[in-house]
Amino acid sequence: MTEVLLTNDDGIDADGLAALYEELRALGDVTVVAPVENQSGVGRERSQYVTREEHPWGYAVDGTPADCVAYALRGLDTEFDLVVSGANHGPNLGAYVLGRSGTVGAAMEAAFLGTPAVAVSAYHSRDFHVHPPDDHDFDPPARVAREVVAAALDAGVFDDVDVLNVNAPIEDASARVRLTRPDADFDLHVERHEDTDDLPVDVDDDQDVIGLRDSLWPHVVGWENPMPGIDEHRERYPVGTERRAVIDGEVGVSGLTAPRNALETDALERVVRSVDSARTALADAGDE
Repeated sequence: MTEVLLTNDDGIDADGLAALYEELRALGDVTVVAPVENQSGVGRERSQYVTREEHPWGYAVDGTPADCVAYALRGLDTEFDLVVSGANHGPNLGAYVLGRSGTVGAAMEAAFLGTPAVAVSAYHSRDFHVHPPDDHDFDPPARVAREVVAAALDAGVFDDVDVLNVNAPIEDASARVRLTRPDADFDLHVERHEDTDDLPVDVDDDQDVIGLRDSLWPHVVGWENPMPGIDEHRERYPVGTERRAVIDGEVGVSGLTAPRNALETDALERVVRSVDSARTALADAGDE
């Protein structure tokens, strides 16, 4: 019997988690350990102390998604075979976003602790974000996630892959499934705000308010809906990238590794030798 740990970053009462819980029970025993409240965008942030309370499906933890995974994998008696995180109320795609996502952060925490994981995110091919979530049906992304999990376990995918990042359209139960890779495309829009009355910050007279807004798509700033007019940017993203899959309304599946891979280059080797030689020469001169 497969033991599955289910968590998320939208909170234990989220619609996406409930849909995944129902689907994953077809694969084995499912234990839920998820945040009490929404923890979107916290990445792999961890807490030193958390509180927990019992839930009919497991435990609600007053902490981050990574806290939930850390507690479950090291604090419960169950030997989990797999961690599933989601289904997130919106997509998680692109190399930059994957580093900040609480959904993916939970999966990465599991991978670093030696348990393979799948991060599942739902998107709407026209509206992009899935808000309000109770206006949407999370069954299609939950179903394809269960199919991907079952096939990945049978195929031994997790012998080489630490995390699968799955983005699935919420309104298309028959969407094509494609192997994808994260996009590196990212930029930032910085602006100074003169009118601060409606901003959620306290401002002193001698302070300026600077807005830092992600430009996740080339023709939008911040979190606006990127779907209108996206067709003109389709060719910017090659087939096989996560964003192209979203543009085309497909299910994207990316295989990720947890460790930060070290990179050695001739230039870096020369820098290390040069600095080491200079420091050695100074040390020798000081000994004379």
